[in-house]
Amino acid sequence: MKLNIALLAGDGIGPEVIDQAVKVCDAVAKKYDHNIIWKPALTGAAAIDAVGEPYPDETHEICANADAVLFGAIGHPRFDNDPSAKVRPEQGLLKMRQKLGLFANVRPTFTFPSLIDKSPLKKDRIEGTDLIILRELTGGIYFGERGRKDDGNTAFDTMTYQRFEIERLAKKGFEFAMKRSKKLCCVDKANVLESSRLWRETVQAMEKDYPEVEVSYEFIDAVAMRLIQWPKGYDVIITANLFGDILTDEASVIAGSMGLMPSSSVGSKVSLYEPIHGSYPQAAGKDIANPLATVLSAVMLFEDMNMTEEAEEIRRVVNKSLAEGYVTEDLADGGKSYKTSEVGDWLANNI
Repeated sequence: MKLNIALLAGDGIGPEVIDQAVKVCDAVAKKYDHNIIWKPALTGAAAIDAVGEPYPDETHEICANADAVLFGAIGHPRFDNDPSAKVRPEQGLLKMRQKLGLFANVRPTFTFPSLIDKSPLKKDRIEGTDLIILRELTGGIYFGERGRKDDGNTAFDTMTYQRFEIERLAKKGFEFAMKRSKKLCCVDKANVLESSRLWRETVQAMEKDYPEVEVSYEFIDAVAMRLIQWPKGYDVIITANLFGDILTDEASVIAGSMGLMPSSSVGSKVSLYEPIHGSYPQAAGKDIANPLATVLSAVMLFEDMNMTEEAEEIRRVVNKSLAEGYVTEDLADGGKSYKTSEVGDWLANNI
């Protein structure tokens, strides 16, 4: 098979972890006789520095015409520390999601047997956790009307949802539930927010189309608590943009490291695959960042391409690296650790 994949390394540790995922994907492609054509493109602070725009038109064209997008990270502290900055790396991410129609962020949360004791949560609470959070990605408060008034002393951000935005996200949730344990939880704040009442109304109307799925409705504050108390109680969660942003980062600690969790952002034509850990600028250029979340994001890419053997091969070597302790310093627990590039080489060589 021939695959055209847009490669957006981005900022911070993005280029380092992306390099390792490319090594692994190329090794799998060679083993299974595929041809991957990588098409690098600029985004984030790197793109601002080069062309003054965090998501240039040229980058969009490359992404829109690709079979998939493999993405590193966006963000740089010089923008974080400048409230007056008119152009920010994160604007590129929002623009990319909107222009590519990436409406559903899919974040799996699972545990690794060899790392179960590294989680800050008790083993009996998290062992066997296997859930998916679907976060609506192109609507809600991040895209609603915002501004200042009263001479800048009052600020407002508006959470706006249209029914079709909820329906397409919920449809993905129901489809995931049908392939899994047929349990779906809609997370909202319907006791306070009108937008959340539209979420409930919309999802309730869709239940008849999926009679085998058991649907529950819970408030965001309660789920934020229960996700830590008893994560095994959830299987598929669907929720709004802001709520999903919070819950997915909270869920990432279950596995013991944000450096382990992959994600995808699903669109109608092209999907994007990325680690959840961000740009981690403090580690940039030091060859110490954990590349496994990016490598596991490539697993999701292959799975969505119906290349299940290839996906399983990557998952096998990742589990082997964890079991044998061939890991970066964040997982070494005081023992021997390896460089980002060394872990990537090890994974590729074991494939």
